[in-house]
Amino acid sequence: MLNLERLRTLDALARHGSVSGAAEGLHITTSAVSQQMSKLEREVGQQLLAKNGRGVRLTDAGRLLADHAARILSQVEVAQSDLEAQRGQVVGELRLAAFPTAVRGLFPAAIAGLRSAHPALRISSREMEPEAAVLAVIRGDYDLAVVLDWYNKPLPMPDGLVKASIVDDTADVAMPATHRHAHRDEVDLEDFADDDWVTWGEGEFCDEWLMHTLRSKGIEPRVAHRAEEHPTQLALVGAGLGVCVAPRLGRGPIPQGVRTVPVRQSVRRHIYAVWRADADRRPSIRAAVEALKSAAEKAV
Repeated sequence: MLNLERLRTLDALARHGSVSGAAEGLHITTSAVSQQMSKLEREVGQQLLAKNGRGVRLTDAGRLLADHAARILSQVEVAQSDLEAQRGQVVGELRLAAFPTAVRGLFPAAIAGLRSAHPALRISSREMEPEAAVLAVIRGDYDLAVVLDWYNKPLPMPDGLVKASIVDDTADVAMPATHRHAHRDEVDLEDFADDDWVTWGEGEFCDEWLMHTLRSKGIEPRVAHRAEEHPTQLALVGAGLGVCVAPRLGRGPIPQGVRTVPVRQSVRRHIYAVWRADADRRPSIRAAVEALKSAAEKAV
């Protein structure tokens, strides 16, 4: 009889492509991964891993069994989901991931509400950029992710996922209080063609959106400063070092010396939850989505 946990380890190896990646995804040590694989090889009587430089690769037998393992684990997920649905109780473990401002703006209220309403539900969470969070849900490392796309730049969404809208988050332009446009009620992005920009890390989804949007308006953005966190971006703006796009969710207090002005043609982020289709009937997933929507109503 094949051991389910060992199949889970093989599946993680196939998905992550390395022993260290599988260990991180399963929250165990690399030696534990190696031990599980050695036991599985003895169980099936075939070599499943082969050395590949400093790492390992799956043999033909390993790839064959990994394909079966993925289907078996998916069916186990469906069975667990159906049992939870039949019982109708929000119980078990729920692993959540979200991008930074959603963690700050939604998770404290949403998770506290879930814990209060469903004390038998064990919840853990992690901050993660949208594209990485989607992959983590597909791999089974997380049960639900809160992700985003922009009104003019959708986030690629693989098959096999279900999604639910949480909230639309309006973004303003943040500028020094002494800026020539700081007194206005509305602005256009084109008004800042000659300004220095403060933006996200190069290649990040939101940074790519900003570059795409400005260039579509005939503006070649002059990026002066890059920072991952919005409070850091706003601090740079407050020092008179540029302007930035400042979404409202999880933004926190506006620093002294900074003015935020709405964009005339509204700039919005679509924020939504995604989870695997084979977990769609889990009451804990449904409860989490409702808790996130409730938190969003108060946050934006």
